[in-house]
Amino acid sequence: MILVTGGTGLVGSHLLFHLIRSGNTVRSNYRTKASLEKVRKVFGYYTDDPSTLMDKIDWVQADITELGGLDNLFIDVDYVYHCAALISFDPKDYKILQRTNVEGTANVVNLSIKNGVKKLCYVSSIAAVGASLKQKEATEDNEWNEARASVYGITKYEAELEVWRGSQEGLNVVIVNPGVVIGPGFWKSGSGTFFTYASKGKSYFIPGGTGFVTVTDVVNAMTMLMNSNIRTEGFILVNQNMTYKELFDKIAPDLGVVPPSKKVSRFMIEFFWRWDWVRSNLYGKRRKLSKAVAKGLYHKEHYSSEKIKSQLDFKFEDLDRAIKFCCDKFIQEK
Repeated sequence: MILVTGGTGLVGSHLLFHLIRSGNTVRSNYRTKASLEKVRKVFGYYTDDPSTLMDKIDWVQADITELGGLDNLFIDVDYVYHCAALISFDPKDYKILQRTNVEGTANVVNLSIKNGVKKLCYVSSIAAVGASLKQKEATEDNEWNEARASVYGITKYEAELEVWRGSQEGLNVVIVNPGVVIGPGFWKSGSGTFFTYASKGKSYFIPGGTGFVTVTDVVNAMTMLMNSNIRTEGFILVNQNMTYKELFDKIAPDLGVVPPSKKVSRFMIEFFWRWDWVRSNLYGKRRKLSKAVAKGLYHKEHYSSEKIKSQLDFKFEDLDRAIKFCCDKFIQEK
């Protein structure tokens, strides 16, 4: 039995599709019935009969932060893909990020040890990797610098420490650190917001850039690592390092709109994060741009995937083709 936590998210839903199509026996947790419909929609991108595949999954309603309700999730489980996480860059969400990403991961690790799980794959993030310096690509060996990290990155790094702690207690583990994951179906969160923003024909783009990877590449890397003898290793998953302008230049034509051409100035970014802080404190609104995230927008981060390429002979798919696929699905739904 394979357990996938966070199966109703972007990576989790695509991983479930891959595992079921490959003939595996799979279990996944969910929190609400509505979240299952998101998975059904994703399955529908790749098959005409998503319901049949959905019915092959052993769905268990459970929250990884509620330890008392997790025992049934781990019955007869041999392998665990831990994809569940909360994504937020609002400093006010630090406590809930800590609970979900760190304490939730500790629960998964502890129950994996308790139930004799053979191997665990944890989905972290490049947000938990030390930043690149002087245009050099960041690697898995880069030194962690919490001062430059977002609250999300801090909790993902701390979650990795829980996974490494599990490895010291006898659990076989691997960690993947994907860049911004490009994939269809979640247009109001994560990378989906780039497609939504571009579709509106906006004029402005943010400076800087980062590493990008397709959801298919993430799923393939995870399953290859789990089926290998590799353990106690972490791997950056980045297909291409791009500026946000370069990304919009790829997305916009496939959506039939003009790409944004005006760069948001440093002054505007500095003003906006300060105004956002005042707005949040006066009116209790959610932060849209924290100071740490704003500072990161000035730079183009570079990440190396040479380790996964060399150890698994891994080949990334065509990013442009994957972006076009996402654009086609976006247009069909709008």
